[in-house]
Amino acid sequence: MSTSNHVIAVIGATGQLGAAIARRLVLAGTKVIVGSRDAGRAQEAAKALASETGKEVAADANAAAAAAADVVIVTVPYAAQRATLTEIAGVVSGKIVIDTTVPLMPPKVMRVQLPEEGSAAVAAQKILGPSVRLVSAFHNVPAHKLATDEKIACDVLVFGDERAARDVAIDVVSRCGLRGLHGGALCNSAAAEALTSVLIFINKTYSSDGAGIEITGTLNERPTA
Repeated sequence: MSTSNHVIAVIGATGQLGAAIARRLVLAGTKVIVGSRDAGRAQEAAKALASETGKEVAADANAAAAAAADVVIVTVPYAAQRATLTEIAGVVSGKIVIDTTVPLMPPKVMRVQLPEEGSAAVAAQKILGPSVRLVSAFHNVPAHKLATDEKIACDVLVFGDERAARDVAIDVVSRCGLRGLHGGALCNSAAAEALTSVLIFINKTYSSDGAGIEITGTLNERPTA
């Protein structure tokens, strides 16, 4: 499903991952609203992005940005996930929310530490409620590479209980210049969330500049699941 006419709010767009996603979407011609806890910081980030890209970029505080958007991408650290989702919960009913949260718990970020709900994505669904069409994605993409124009050797696994919502998220991923793949139900997000800690370990152990994952094999362009 194309998101060419959608307005997409990137919540946490003043952070590294959010800023990178917002930039790629703006360059792809997507209407983007930069969201932040601080409306002033959001305005500054949007102004800088508009100056760089020559395109119009809107900005607002998180809840207002989410309310004005068709699709919402949440790009905040795990420590800020609950507060951020609680902040926008009242304005995203019926909307697709793409959660990128990985449950990293410093200082042991190279060890898998999933929350008691099983994954950050399942926890997010509980916070937002059943009316929100929650999808999770972007767990394993190195943000510093996403912030450039280079082609990234990394597939994006997309999880969600609703196929149509995953289709929308995969289109968003495509607009960022990456290949999105259906990863199945929202609970499966635990696999990609856990893999992030593994990739961090690999990066350190092998002095990599951002290890990613690519799914091999011939994939049908029209998935059945």
